Amino acid sequence: MSVILSNSHETDSGGAHPLGPGHHNGIENTRVDNVDNDQNAVQTDLSIAINNVVCSFSVRCHLNLRRIATTGENVEYKREMGHVVMRMRRPRATATIWSSGKVTIAGLDSEGNAKISARRCSRKLQRLGFKVRLCNYRVVNVLGTCSLPFGVRLPEFSMSHPKEASYEPELHPAVTYKIKPIKATLKIFSTGSITVTAPSVANIQKAVEDIYPLVEEHKMPKPVRTAKKNSNNMPQGLNSREIDVDDESSDSIDDHDSDSED
Repeated sequence: MSVILSNSHETDSGGAHPLGPGHHNGIENTRVDNVDNDQNAVQTDLSIAINNVVCSFSVRCHLNLRRIATTGENVEYKREMGHVVMRMRRPRATATIWSSGKVTIAGLDSEGNAKISARRCSRKLQRLGFKVRLCNYRVVNVLGTCSLPFGVRLPEFSMSHPKEASYEPELHPAVTYKIKPIKATLKIFSTGSITVTAPSVANIQKAVEDIYPLVEEHKMPKPVRTAKKNSNNMPQGLNSREIDVDDESSDSIDDHDSDSED
Protein backbone atom coordinates (compact mmCIF):
# COMPACT_ATOMS: atom_id res chain seq x y z
CA MET A 1 0.00 0.00 0.00
CA SER A 2 1.29 3.41 -0.98
CA VAL A 3 0.10 6.23 1.28
CA ILE A 4 -0.03 9.75 -0.16
CA LEU A 5 -0.37 12.72 2.19
CA SER A 6 -1.90 15.74 0.48
CA ASN A 7 -3.14 19.13 1.62
CA SER A 8 -6.75 20.19 1.25
CA HIS A 9 -5.56 23.23 -0.77
CA GLU A 10 -2.28 24.39 -2.23
CA THR A 11 0.11 26.19 0.07
CA ASP A 12 0.46 29.94 -0.49
CA SER A 13 3.88 30.41 1.02
CA GLY A 14 6.81 30.59 -1.37
CA GLY A 15 10.24 29.05 -1.18
CA ALA A 16 11.09 25.63 0.15
CA HIS A 17 8.20 23.73 1.64
CA PRO A 18 8.35 23.43 5.45
CA LEU A 19 7.67 19.71 5.37
CA GLY A 20 11.07 18.98 3.88
CA PRO A 21 12.68 18.07 0.57
CA GLY A 22 10.48 15.02 0.08
CA HIS A 23 7.39 17.20 -0.21
CA HIS A 24 6.56 18.46 -3.71
CA ASN A 25 3.50 20.49 -4.72
CA GLY A 26 1.68 19.71 -1.50
CA ILE A 27 2.04 15.92 -1.79
CA GLU A 28 4.31 13.67 0.19
CA ASN A 29 4.73 10.03 -0.85
CA THR A 30 5.32 7.26 1.67
CA ARG A 31 5.36 3.69 0.43
CA VAL A 32 4.40 0.70 2.58
CA ASP A 33 4.15 -2.78 1.08
CA ASN A 34 1.57 -5.27 2.32
CA VAL A 35 2.36 -8.95 1.68
CA ASP A 36 -0.50 -11.38 1.14
CA ASN A 37 -0.60 -15.11 1.82
CA ASP A 38 1.27 -15.87 -1.42
CA GLN A 39 4.13 -13.63 -0.26
CA ASN A 40 3.51 -11.29 -3.21
CA ALA A 41 3.75 -7.57 -2.59
CA VAL A 42 0.50 -5.77 -3.40
CA GLN A 43 0.60 -2.00 -3.64
CA THR A 44 -2.50 0.18 -3.31
CA ASP A 45 -2.51 3.95 -3.73
CA LEU A 46 -4.31 5.62 -0.83
CA SER A 47 -4.54 9.40 -0.56
CA ILE A 48 -4.93 11.14 2.81
CA ALA A 49 -6.10 14.75 2.71
CA ILE A 50 -5.09 16.96 5.65
CA ASN A 51 -8.10 19.23 6.19
CA ASN A 52 -7.35 21.00 9.46
CA VAL A 53 -4.36 21.53 11.74
CA VAL A 54 -4.84 23.22 15.12
CA CYS A 55 -1.90 24.62 17.09
CA SER A 56 -1.56 26.65 20.27
CA PHE A 57 1.15 28.76 21.90
CA SER A 58 1.71 31.49 24.48
CA VAL A 59 3.17 34.98 24.11
CA ARG A 60 4.13 35.35 27.81
CA CYS A 61 2.49 38.75 28.29
CA HIS A 62 -0.91 40.23 29.05
CA LEU A 63 -2.85 41.30 25.95
CA ASN A 64 -5.31 44.19 25.88
CA LEU A 65 -8.13 42.80 23.72
CA ARG A 66 -9.81 46.18 23.23
CA ARG A 67 -6.54 47.62 21.99
CA ILE A 68 -6.09 44.77 19.55
CA ALA A 69 -9.65 45.18 18.28
CA THR A 70 -9.33 48.94 17.71
CA THR A 71 -5.84 49.06 16.21
CA GLY A 72 -5.45 45.62 14.60
CA GLU A 73 -6.44 44.50 11.11
CA ASN A 74 -8.94 41.76 10.23
CA VAL A 75 -9.91 41.26 13.88
CA GLU A 76 -13.25 40.75 15.61
CA TYR A 77 -13.72 41.40 19.31
CA LYS A 78 -16.14 38.94 20.92
CA ARG A 79 -16.61 40.52 24.32
CA GLU A 80 -19.13 37.96 25.59
CA MET A 81 -16.68 35.15 24.77
CA GLY A 82 -13.66 36.98 26.20
CA HIS A 83 -11.39 36.68 23.16
CA VAL A 84 -10.41 38.29 19.86
CA VAL A 85 -10.62 36.47 16.51
CA MET A 86 -7.91 37.39 14.00
CA ARG A 87 -8.11 36.16 10.40
CA MET A 88 -4.89 35.81 8.45
CA ARG A 89 -3.97 35.19 4.83
CA ARG A 90 -1.11 33.25 3.27
CA PRO A 91 -1.69 30.76 4.68
CA ARG A 92 -5.36 31.14 5.49
CA ALA A 93 -5.95 30.67 9.21
CA THR A 94 -8.09 31.90 12.10
CA ALA A 95 -6.39 32.83 15.37
CA THR A 96 -8.24 33.05 18.68
CA ILE A 97 -6.48 35.34 21.16
CA TRP A 98 -7.14 35.53 24.91
CA SER A 99 -6.07 38.29 27.29
CA SER A 100 -3.91 35.82 29.23
CA GLY A 101 -1.59 35.54 26.23
CA LYS A 102 -2.79 32.17 24.98
CA VAL A 103 -3.35 31.89 21.22
CA THR A 104 -4.98 29.08 19.23
CA ILE A 105 -4.77 28.90 15.42
CA ALA A 106 -7.02 26.64 13.31
CA GLY A 107 -7.88 26.09 9.66
CA LEU A 108 -4.41 25.13 8.38
CA ASP A 109 -3.47 22.29 6.04
CA SER A 110 0.00 21.32 7.27
CA GLU A 111 2.21 21.47 10.34
CA GLY A 112 4.68 23.69 8.52
CA ASN A 113 2.01 26.27 7.73
CA ALA A 114 0.85 26.13 11.34
CA LYS A 115 4.29 27.18 12.54
CA ILE A 116 4.43 29.97 9.96
CA SER A 117 1.01 31.26 11.05
CA ALA A 118 2.09 31.24 14.70
CA ARG A 119 5.14 33.38 13.91
CA ARG A 120 3.11 35.82 11.80
CA CYS A 121 0.45 36.17 14.49
CA SER A 122 3.14 36.87 17.08
CA ARG A 123 4.74 39.46 14.80
CA LYS A 124 1.40 41.24 14.33
CA LEU A 125 0.89 41.43 18.09
CA GLN A 126 4.46 42.71 18.47
CA ARG A 127 3.77 45.51 15.98
CA LEU A 128 0.81 46.60 18.13
CA GLY A 129 3.21 47.34 20.99
CA PHE A 130 3.11 44.14 23.05
CA LYS A 131 6.27 42.48 24.33
CA VAL A 132 5.64 39.14 22.68
CA ARG A 133 7.78 36.03 23.13
CA LEU A 134 6.51 32.93 21.38
CA CYS A 135 6.77 29.88 23.64
CA ASN A 136 5.03 26.58 24.45
CA TYR A 137 4.19 26.01 20.78
CA ARG A 138 2.60 22.66 19.98
CA VAL A 139 0.22 21.06 17.50
CA VAL A 140 -2.98 20.22 19.34
CA ASN A 141 -5.03 18.33 16.77
CA VAL A 142 -4.91 17.25 13.11
CA LEU A 143 -7.88 16.19 10.99
CA GLY A 144 -7.40 13.99 7.94
CA THR A 145 -9.71 12.13 5.58
CA CYS A 146 -9.22 9.33 3.07
CA SER A 147 -11.36 7.09 0.89
CA LEU A 148 -10.79 3.34 0.58
CA PRO A 149 -11.21 1.63 -2.80
CA PHE A 150 -13.90 -0.62 -1.29
CA GLY A 151 -16.77 -0.55 1.16
CA VAL A 152 -16.69 -1.97 4.70
CA ARG A 153 -19.15 -4.28 6.45
CA LEU A 154 -19.42 -2.32 9.67
CA PRO A 155 -21.34 -4.86 11.83
CA GLU A 156 -18.79 -7.59 11.11
CA PHE A 157 -15.86 -5.22 11.63
CA SER A 158 -17.18 -3.97 14.99
CA MET A 159 -17.81 -7.54 16.21
CA SER A 160 -14.27 -8.56 15.25
CA HIS A 161 -12.77 -5.70 17.32
CA PRO A 162 -15.09 -5.19 20.32
CA LYS A 163 -12.46 -3.49 22.51
CA GLU A 164 -11.31 -0.82 20.06
CA ALA A 165 -14.46 -0.36 17.95
CA SER A 166 -17.80 1.17 18.94
CA TYR A 167 -20.78 0.98 16.58
CA GLU A 168 -24.15 2.57 17.36
CA PRO A 169 -26.05 2.85 14.05
CA GLU A 170 -28.98 4.58 15.78
CA LEU A 171 -26.71 7.42 16.89
CA HIS A 172 -24.04 7.61 14.19
CA PRO A 173 -23.64 5.79 10.86
CA ALA A 174 -19.90 5.20 11.35
CA VAL A 175 -17.77 2.93 13.51
CA THR A 176 -15.58 4.74 16.04
CA TYR A 177 -12.20 3.02 16.25
CA LYS A 178 -9.55 4.24 18.73
CA ILE A 179 -5.84 3.48 18.59
CA LYS A 180 -4.60 4.42 22.06
CA PRO A 181 -0.80 4.11 21.53
CA ILE A 182 -0.83 6.93 18.95
CA LYS A 183 -3.91 8.74 20.35
CA ALA A 184 -5.83 8.46 17.08
CA THR A 185 -9.60 8.27 16.63
CA LEU A 186 -11.04 6.99 13.35
CA LYS A 187 -14.58 7.25 11.98
CA ILE A 188 -15.11 4.43 9.46
CA PHE A 189 -18.13 4.58 7.15
CA SER A 190 -19.66 1.75 5.14
CA THR A 191 -18.81 3.61 1.90
CA GLY A 192 -15.08 3.29 2.68
CA SER A 193 -14.56 6.87 3.84
CA ILE A 194 -12.39 7.32 6.93
CA THR A 195 -12.00 10.43 9.09
CA VAL A 196 -8.96 10.48 11.38
CA THR A 197 -8.10 12.84 14.24
CA ALA A 198 -4.68 12.62 15.87
CA PRO A 199 -2.05 14.86 17.53
CA SER A 200 0.17 14.95 14.42
CA VAL A 201 0.27 14.21 10.70
CA ALA A 202 2.63 11.28 11.28
CA ASN A 203 0.12 9.71 13.67
CA ILE A 204 -2.63 10.04 11.05
CA GLN A 205 -0.47 8.24 8.51
CA LYS A 206 0.34 5.52 11.04
CA ALA A 207 -3.35 5.13 11.92
CA VAL A 208 -4.37 4.63 8.28
CA GLU A 209 -1.56 2.13 7.75
CA ASP A 210 -2.72 0.17 10.82
CA ILE A 211 -6.43 0.19 9.99
CA TYR A 212 -6.10 -0.74 6.31
CA PRO A 213 -5.38 -4.49 6.76
CA LEU A 214 -8.13 -4.72 9.41
CA VAL A 215 -10.89 -3.26 7.26
CA GLU A 216 -9.66 -5.15 4.20
CA GLU A 217 -10.78 -8.39 5.85
CA HIS A 218 -14.39 -7.10 5.84
CA LYS A 219 -14.43 -5.35 2.47
CA MET A 220 -17.40 -5.30 0.15
CA PRO A 221 -18.30 -3.56 -3.13
CA LYS A 222 -19.02 0.11 -2.71
CA PRO A 223 -22.74 0.91 -2.58
CA VAL A 224 -24.05 2.44 -5.78
CA ARG A 225 -25.96 5.68 -5.37
CA THR A 226 -29.15 5.83 -7.41
CA ALA A 227 -30.35 9.19 -8.64
CA LYS A 228 -33.78 10.19 -7.35
CA LYS A 229 -36.45 10.87 -9.94
CA ASN A 230 -37.51 14.49 -9.86
CA SER A 231 -40.89 15.38 -11.28
CA ASN A 232 -39.71 18.96 -11.79
CA ASN A 233 -37.25 17.75 -14.44
CA MET A 234 -40.14 16.59 -16.66
CA PRO A 235 -40.39 18.25 -20.07
CA GLN A 236 -42.82 21.12 -20.12
CA GLY A 237 -44.71 19.60 -23.06
CA LEU A 238 -45.90 16.70 -20.92
CA ASN A 239 -47.56 18.94 -18.36
CA SER A 240 -49.29 21.03 -21.03
CA ARG A 241 -50.39 17.88 -22.85
CA GLU A 242 -51.97 16.52 -19.69
CA ILE A 243 -53.86 19.77 -19.21
CA ASP A 244 -55.12 19.65 -22.81
CA VAL A 245 -56.40 16.11 -22.35
CA ASP A 246 -58.28 17.14 -19.22
CA ASP A 247 -59.82 20.05 -21.08
CA GLU A 248 -60.95 17.82 -23.94
CA SER A 249 -62.46 15.30 -21.58
CA SER A 250 -64.38 18.01 -19.78
CA ASP A 251 -65.71 19.35 -23.08
CA SER A 252 -66.86 15.89 -24.14
CA ILE A 253 -68.65 15.46 -20.84
CA ASP A 254 -70.40 18.80 -21.25
CA ASP A 255 -71.50 17.90 -24.78
CA HIS A 256 -72.87 14.57 -23.58
CA ASP A 257 -74.85 16.28 -20.84
CA SER A 258 -76.30 18.79 -23.30
CA ASP A 259 -77.36 15.99 -25.68
CA SER A 260 -79.05 14.12 -22.91
CA GLU A 261 -81.01 17.21 -21.87
CA ASP A 262 -82.22 17.69 -25.44
